[in-house]
Amino acid sequence: MKKFNIRKVLDGLTAASSSSSSPAAQVGAAKENDAVPETLQSEHFQLCKTVRHGFPYQPSSMAFDPVQKILAVGTQNGALRLFGRAGVECFCQHESGAAVIQLQFLINEGALVSALADDSIHLWNLRQKIPAILHSLKFNRERITYCHLPFQSKWLYIGTERGNIHIVNVESFTLSGYVIMWNKAIELSTKTHPGPVVHISDNPMDEGKLLIGFECGVVVLWDLKSKKADYRYNYDEAIHSVAWHHEGKQFVCSHSDGTLTMWNIRTPAKPAQIITPHGKQPKDGKKPEPCKPILKVEYKSTRAGDSFMVLSGGLSYDTVGRRACLTVMHGKSTAVLEMDFPIVDFLTLCETPYPNDFQEPYAVVVLLERDLVVIDLGQIGYPIFENPYPLSIHESPVTCCEYFADCPAELIPALYSVGSRQKRQGYSKKDWPVSGGNWGQGTQSYPEIIITGHADGSVKFWDASALMLQVLYKLKTAKVFERARGKEEKANTDIVDEDPFAIQTLCWCPESRMLCVAGVSAHVIVYRFSKQETTAEVQLLEVRMQCDLSDVESPDTAGDQTPTRHSPVNESPQEAEPPAVASTQSAAGGNNSNSSADGPRDNIPCLQVRSSPLKQSPGYQVELLVQLVWVSGEPPQQITSLAINSSYGLVVFGNSNGLAVVDYLQKTLLLNLGTSQLYSPSEPSQRQPCSPRKTRQPSGVLCDSTDGPSAAEERCKSPNSGSTSPCNSDDDRKAKFIEKARMSRKISSCNEQKPNPDSKDNSFSRSRSSSVTSIDRESRDAVCAFCFCETFPRKSTDGTTSPCMLVGTTQGSVILVALSLPHGDDQRLLQPIGISSCGTVARLKGGILTMALLDASGSLLSASHEPWYDPNSSDEEKEKEKSRWRRPASPPSWQEGQDSQFAVLCSEKQAKVLAMPSQTRVYKHNITESSFVLRADVVCMAGTNCIACFCANGHIMTLSLPSLRPLVDVNYLPLTDMRIARTFCFSNLGQALYLTSPTEVQRITYSQETCDNLQEMLSELFTPVETPEAPNRGFFKGLFGGGAQSLDREDLFGETASGKASRSLAQHIPGPGNMEGMKGAASGVVGDLARARIALDERGQKLGELEERTAAMMASADSFSKHAHDMMLKYKDKKWYQL
Repeated sequence: MKKFNIRKVLDGLTAASSSSSSPAAQVGAAKENDAVPETLQSEHFQLCKTVRHGFPYQPSSMAFDPVQKILAVGTQNGALRLFGRAGVECFCQHESGAAVIQLQFLINEGALVSALADDSIHLWNLRQKIPAILHSLKFNRERITYCHLPFQSKWLYIGTERGNIHIVNVESFTLSGYVIMWNKAIELSTKTHPGPVVHISDNPMDEGKLLIGFECGVVVLWDLKSKKADYRYNYDEAIHSVAWHHEGKQFVCSHSDGTLTMWNIRTPAKPAQIITPHGKQPKDGKKPEPCKPILKVEYKSTRAGDSFMVLSGGLSYDTVGRRACLTVMHGKSTAVLEMDFPIVDFLTLCETPYPNDFQEPYAVVVLLERDLVVIDLGQIGYPIFENPYPLSIHESPVTCCEYFADCPAELIPALYSVGSRQKRQGYSKKDWPVSGGNWGQGTQSYPEIIITGHADGSVKFWDASALMLQVLYKLKTAKVFERARGKEEKANTDIVDEDPFAIQTLCWCPESRMLCVAGVSAHVIVYRFSKQETTAEVQLLEVRMQCDLSDVESPDTAGDQTPTRHSPVNESPQEAEPPAVASTQSAAGGNNSNSSADGPRDNIPCLQVRSSPLKQSPGYQVELLVQLVWVSGEPPQQITSLAINSSYGLVVFGNSNGLAVVDYLQKTLLLNLGTSQLYSPSEPSQRQPCSPRKTRQPSGVLCDSTDGPSAAEERCKSPNSGSTSPCNSDDDRKAKFIEKARMSRKISSCNEQKPNPDSKDNSFSRSRSSSVTSIDRESRDAVCAFCFCETFPRKSTDGTTSPCMLVGTTQGSVILVALSLPHGDDQRLLQPIGISSCGTVARLKGGILTMALLDASGSLLSASHEPWYDPNSSDEEKEKEKSRWRRPASPPSWQEGQDSQFAVLCSEKQAKVLAMPSQTRVYKHNITESSFVLRADVVCMAGTNCIACFCANGHIMTLSLPSLRPLVDVNYLPLTDMRIARTFCFSNLGQALYLTSPTEVQRITYSQETCDNLQEMLSELFTPVETPEAPNRGFFKGLFGGGAQSLDREDLFGETASGKASRSLAQHIPGPGNMEGMKGAASGVVGDLARARIALDERGQKLGELEERTAAMMASADSFSKHAHDMMLKYKDKKWYQL
């Protein structure tokens, strides 16, 4: 079938998308299309990025605008992240992807200069909501090492690896002819090259004096006017940074041996003082022992007391293993502040932007490799500020993610109320100092919640409304388990080497607030939400799930078989543990499972549950813990699919062995089956060839699968084991392949904590044929998707719907399972739930991804659920809330021979729509032939529903419902690593997200309406703020010339004075945002230039018009003068009476 890749698809081409259907199905499709009008068109869709959250991945540089209060962070992959007040964030990307080595704000001008590792500099316009590059300059012959832009100057100093300094006009981004060559800066007697330029700054009190620091240890004070060096300062150790005192009489250098040298500018012979902050001072007066390099130092003065000196590095070499530290020296006191991660950069925030005034530092922003910390210098003990940004997403690596848009309005306040009690204490009481920008004015205000599961077992709830992100609540699932004390104890039962508590997948019901999480150690935890604290023992249920392979030897049929029983209602899970374990093993497996103390482990869970009562704070509290146990020496398989229904009180989960259904109200196991046992005996084609086996009694009530021969269970090797048995060759390779391709959320936290570009997990490519390959036929059928619904359990029914469950497998089968619930709330807790398989409904190519039901009008039929009630409230309130439980809605009117529902099924390759209860296919669409779908969801969009798909080849597609018309197909994002596949998820109202790096979440929209309103929704970085007044020079300083000396740089660096620079040195590249920047700029250096050019054009036009009018007036005046002269001559000699 032809694949539609065009953006707009005519309604009349619907039949082409279902061309593979039978004629009868096509006729039925046409009828249904007439009966179900579809309003979604391709005009409703447009794909674009909205906002990026999280910590900048691999940061490399930082800058701060002290007037606008905006912080900029550059990364090693060429990204820019700009932060203002809480909720004001912006993401930009350099096209080259080169690392950002330095950032410089044009203070209070709404512009930013970035220097990259590819020797290019760029000017960004921050006056528009989506910043754009105005100009770029690419150096061809020299490598950029340092940049400096003086306050209120348009001339940018650029130091290079060769030791030269070039000057760039930031208005036009052209090079000046003024160049400071390294051989003129250093002494002529010096025989060696001084190395790269590591520092440039002008004297705070004299703009005509430029301080240049070379890596070798030489510092030069250069006179810009006379073009010669005034003083040279030499030291034996390499220089890393230089900082001025605000009076311009002293500066301090940090060196590679851990020392600080203080210099008086008029005493270049030797340093005025040498300080080793962390060196041990010998008693005999010798030189202190060398320490680690001091990478950066800043020297800030105050009016009322001693100056601050802040530095990073410089620790003693004997402090092996000690964490990175920031040292704050204030007067005689020295404070060493340990950081959790290595320091990338730091900046001291001061009250004034003028370098020649008292700085009055009040905070230090420290950029770490994986965190951003702001330290309060004004309080004793230097406490840190509470960070308002969502930078803790990567606190533990994200392993799974879910996105919920248009949630119940009361959810966010409820989660915030319990999450606010989890906040740490001891933060600074002052407001967050990075407070620039303004929030967006978007009209879309529906509640949005993002849930992230992490490698340490934690689950975080985030408020994602209005393009912002704020953590609401954090749940620690590892609290229910005992922590392993030693490596030997850990190695006994764990099935993963690291992070045994990591979240594999999760399921959440926003209406009932029920939460269910599955971990990598084959455990499932059911949580209820409560506003009251409680202390109770953890309710435990152990489940024994075995591999059900058919291509193994036939087991002995003479052994006894233990049937599965339901636990008595009045027993606790601990008391009912032996019956609750599904003992469905074969006799052969049972004979050797516990033959000796040293024999294979059996009936042992991977994690040990806490034996003592668990104190649980308000929030999510454990309702039930389900653990899969070892079977005959083989570990349980990781859980790959999970679903919960609060109305039925059921949790269902599946893995490569089969599925299990648990009643979390009665704390009992209802069903535990291999996947093949779900098929009806009348479906031999769905079963794999098998040897004769003994029959067994399955768990629960299974009507169709107990009549025919059932498959006995045999041991199955884990995919991680190295066995070459039949169940571990093609089958396990296929199982692992399916797990990765279909986002089974395998944990790769070690790769994400320490990124390795050569890691196999960071690259992902796959090509599958559309036909079913031999591997597909030979691999075992694993459960991969669930859907609770209320539908017709059979093709011929009495006309009523009943609770059911759709089960999807990796082989593309969709199986319908009927649920028989007791009537009445009282009977619900006393009688077991009946479960029966109704056979296969449909079969698709590829594994099943999502399933849903629509009514006859095309509206989504959501699974029934109960409203939330507090389980720890009083009996009266609980009964009052229970009376409001939402029970299954009254079944729709149904007449014999008519279908009243649509079943929507989507796999890795296809999408189908079936009419229910007849189970006839009415629509079919082949989504992709060369690739496969990674994520598919039925979402609400513009008041109706559609299927949203994300393919491994990077395409994002949407299909209408129920006709499966292609609406949009955009090649958005090629799949480059498993992180995207594991975390990509769609939500209602045209929203989606994925983890674009180990620390960042990228949100996108496929809604045309959201794209149209995006400009209004985005925050503003630049706000008009008056620049503070310059410090008063004072009467005597102005009289005797002791104040700051200004410099007319235009006279020095302009083309008239310095000439033109070499064209081969650098290449000017106009930016894509040049015109937008000129239109958007309102003031400042760049804005003034744009306005001046426009004004000059207008002035030229006006002057031309004025010149024309003046010429006309002059001609008229000449004519008048001539006529007047003629009149005078005519009447000159005549008397008055002769006139």
